Amino acid sequence: MEKILVIASNSFSGASFVAHALEAGAEIIGVSRSKEPSPVFLPYRWLPAETQQRFRFQPIDINHHLNALKGILEKFRPDYVVNFAAQSMVAESWQNPDHWMMTNVVSTIRLHELLRKCEFIKKYVHISTPEVYGNCKGLIPENTNYNPSTPYAVSRAAADMSLATFFRNYKFPVCFTRAANVFGPGQQLYRIIPRTILFCLTGKKLQLHGGGHSVRSFIHIRDVAEGTLCVMRNAPAGEIYHFSTTRNISVRQVVELITARLGVKFDEAVEIVDERPGKDAAYLLDSTKAKTTLCWEDKISLEQGIDETIAWAKSNLETIKKQPANYAHKP
Repeated sequence: MEKILVIASNSFSGASFVAHALEAGAEIIGVSRSKEPSPVFLPYRWLPAETQQRFRFQPIDINHHLNALKGILEKFRPDYVVNFAAQSMVAESWQNPDHWMMTNVVSTIRLHELLRKCEFIKKYVHISTPEVYGNCKGLIPENTNYNPSTPYAVSRAAADMSLATFFRNYKFPVCFTRAANVFGPGQQLYRIIPRTILFCLTGKKLQLHGGGHSVRSFIHIRDVAEGTLCVMRNAPAGEIYHFSTTRNISVRQVVELITARLGVKFDEAVEIVDERPGKDAAYLLDSTKAKTTLCWEDKISLEQGIDETIAWAKSNLETIKKQPANYAHKP
């Protein structure tokens, strides 16, 4: 049985990966800086009870509890560590850039210094972000130069570059993944797809920054979870992998898709507001490497994923309406 330590298991991507890996038969310890949120945001809590028995959760903040994490590592001795932890949110990183640097650079490098000394770890999967590339034209491969344009992106690029030195100097068995815009059932309500659905269902007006003209690829979280599992099991150390679809679409078009499916008029549901600072017009990832070397592919269409997310929101609407709809910063 594979033993996996998942850092930031409460995050949307982390919780979705935990669910996918549990279904694949793994034993998992998940850690996150805060206690588990409502089960409506934790896909692994939707699994059968006997499957959930192979998962344990402990609150661990990498900014403050590395000694406690060291104890977990020494006792559990995981085969793999998959790290989703990061101070996220691009726009908000301008307000307190030092908080982003502390978590995403200083504390993350301290974590890596701890992990590299754990000789029982077969693979460390570091979940990075396309934001490190900055604004790009055309499909970009994994060897694209970093050109970050926000404090968040700078902090993530710094940690990635530090990890690359760990691989070169210590042969630390790290792999990197970068996914396009993930979405699906269970996603936090401040993200564009669940937020649009929630506002349409509750009659609120959605603020669309910059008119929604930035172009993205939206990929279902289950496809990304499967790719992450493939990297964990099969990828050579030191490699970077992209997960994306070949369908590039503006944020406005995604909102239009959702409003049409819910029978709401776009102009009545949306308010156009100013663009956020440092917003990249596009970053479009080339996933050829993952498809050819790992036999990975994206299988879930945007429309199917939106329908799944609408169904999730409708079936949990009374619970969801009581949850925070906006991002809450934690230093």
